[in-house]
Amino acid sequence: MGAGGRGISSAMVVEEIGAGRTVGVEEEFLLVDPVSGQPVDGADEVLVRAAGLPGPAPDAAVHAELLGTQVEAATGVCVDLAELERQVEQGRRRLAAAAEAGGLWLVASGTPVLAGAPVPPSPGERFGWIATRYAGVVADYHSCGCHVHVGVPDRDTAVGVLNHLAPWLPTLLALSANSPFDRGADTGYASWRMVTQSRFPGSGLAPWFGSAAAYDDQVDALVDCGVLADRHQSFWLARLSPRLPTVELRVADTAATVAGAVLQAALSRALVRTALAELAAGREAAPVDGQLAAAAVWSAARYGLRGPAVHLPTGRPVAAARLLAELVDLVSPALAEAGDLAVVRAELAVVSAEGTGADHQRRAAAGGPLAVVRLLAERTLRNPAPIGES
Repeated sequence: MGAGGRGISSAMVVEEIGAGRTVGVEEEFLLVDPVSGQPVDGADEVLVRAAGLPGPAPDAAVHAELLGTQVEAATGVCVDLAELERQVEQGRRRLAAAAEAGGLWLVASGTPVLAGAPVPPSPGERFGWIATRYAGVVADYHSCGCHVHVGVPDRDTAVGVLNHLAPWLPTLLALSANSPFDRGADTGYASWRMVTQSRFPGSGLAPWFGSAAAYDDQVDALVDCGVLADRHQSFWLARLSPRLPTVELRVADTAATVAGAVLQAALSRALVRTALAELAAGREAAPVDGQLAAAAVWSAARYGLRGPAVHLPTGRPVAAARLLAELVDLVSPALAEAGDLAVVRAELAVVSAEGTGADHQRRAAAGGPLAVVRLLAERTLRNPAPIGES
């Protein structure tokens, strides 16, 4: 499969074929009324204003999402983590400035703290199909994620990478958890976004595939069954990008901070590099039990890093924090090769001391729901420790 069987180091694979080096991030945000704290339909105007503002890179972009309460910023293709950080921050500032010009706040949260009025889908035939097909599931689907793209050499190798990623995706979710509230109430979950996403057909960890052809056959079958719009759509938490030569990790809540988004990108790239090393040594990933996979995703959504988790390689319960430490140990060589190890350790120390985004939101809730919204708006743009200085 792809680079498998060559018996060379991960560094040689990465440098030889350029895989596992490039990374990009797509972030979805909410547009919120600063007085009511509710999400509002303002995407069309915000995107028009943002188009007139300079972007962080020629290949960076801003996009509409399913509902007019949401907008997206996408970085360009990056190799250096400091450059990725710069583009993430500038993408946020670009959208925030466009929102502020219309009297709105840009908010980085996996779900809204407070409910707003019903909003029609964004214009376009595909958005209309989605709204019609999924009906009530998407009527108030204001969920926002952080998607990380990492370069791969070919589709067959990419499928092998997906198989290796599967056991660690719930841990990335737990680390990213930033959506504990729904309609002003604490749901008891660290990532309510993942609960809402689980209502879509096929949501969760992708099945084990032996080839890109098998992967494509499964997607085609779901399209034929009428539960996906086309081959460009799936709800797996990691998938082959339909447009780019990348694997796309779609597991994380939108990060409250720039540093949180960069942390997800660094760990995601390191997991891909580690998977490439395993494939280069001829080691395929073992299939993950489907029921245990669902349990692992649910546990990560429920508890974040503050509770039990499911260790998928063994099928045993383990503390979520311990599982995160195991992930970091696994990818530390890849992080070191990329020059990212110090950055990741520093940000993980912050998370260990201060908690995830969900923990920050819950502490702010002592001041009421509007205090949570205000905190989120502030943290969306605050990034006091640039990569080069951390």
